[in-house]
Amino acid sequence: MGRLFAFPPFVARFREARGEGALLFLNRGMSVPAIRRPPMTKSRRTASASPAQRITAAIIEKLEQGTKPWVKPWRGVPVSRPMRSCGTPYRGMNTFWLWMVADACGYASPYWMTYRQCQAHGGQVRKGEKSTIAIFYKSYTKKVESPEGEVDTENRRVLKAYAVFNADQCDGLPEFYHPKPLVAALEPEGREDRLDAFFAEIGAELRHHGAQAYYEPLRDRVTMPPTELFEAYDHYYATLAHELSHWTGHSSRLDRDLKNRFGSDAYAAEELIAELSSAILGAELGLPVTHLDHHASYIASWLKILKSDERAILTAAAKAEEAASLLLELGGHRSCGSEDDIDLAHAA
Repeated sequence: MGRLFAFPPFVARFREARGEGALLFLNRGMSVPAIRRPPMTKSRRTASASPAQRITAAIIEKLEQGTKPWVKPWRGVPVSRPMRSCGTPYRGMNTFWLWMVADACGYASPYWMTYRQCQAHGGQVRKGEKSTIAIFYKSYTKKVESPEGEVDTENRRVLKAYAVFNADQCDGLPEFYHPKPLVAALEPEGREDRLDAFFAEIGAELRHHGAQAYYEPLRDRVTMPPTELFEAYDHYYATLAHELSHWTGHSSRLDRDLKNRFGSDAYAAEELIAELSSAILGAELGLPVTHLDHHASYIASWLKILKSDERAILTAAAKAEEAASLLLELGGHRSCGSEDDIDLAHAA
């Protein structure tokens, strides 16, 4: 039988994201290391950290503090995903990175924009506010010579970053960019039925048995504990979303490598993909993910992966986006698209 991708015991908890050192504003929360650098010179430009290095370093710091920075622990605003000023959601690593920055800085608005976009919408970034980064890939062509001496062109991409500000850092913006917090989390009538219908529409083989949740790649089957063993139906659906994220990796779907032994780097990487995917689904469907907990061994494995490969988190985020998008499509959930989504999974 293939590896069982089991989800560890779940407990409700929330740890406030706090930290010290270079990644924090003095009074506002987290910053990006490059934000406070002195004026860029040619020598400093070559020695400065890449966007991938900056993001990975910040995530490593949070993991070492025991905080999973991709978890969005708060509720109370109508929009969950980080949004561009035009209203389309960020995707991939930008989703988790901007969640992380917003949590650390205490931003309530989900909207992010460049300095010029802020002005175009009638606003102005307040004096002294610090930007953070969003990332994208820039495509270019390069001439290459084959061993036979033939010259050809290759399409390549390089990771770039640009500065963005949260709407909470700006004055004069329309009220649209500052959604009012909800006094209490809303549970619309019929929501449980709609979630039932969404997950049933996906079409995965599902059985209810025992006290553990896991996915079996060889049988292509998800096993879940009976619903009455969960504290709330939201917890049941959030756990199911995690296991279905593994389900997307089957060879007949997204074809990720699921034949890895427990404790291996590849196994930990797959768990990270499912973690990030379930966080995206939680944002889209309004499901909590803070009750989902992982053994310390997973955290240690993730740290090992991130420290050995600065782009590992970008690749995992891209694959998680693919997994979540597939499930949302199969379940019939309409999500706002983005005209400039970036495929990080096949980055050079």
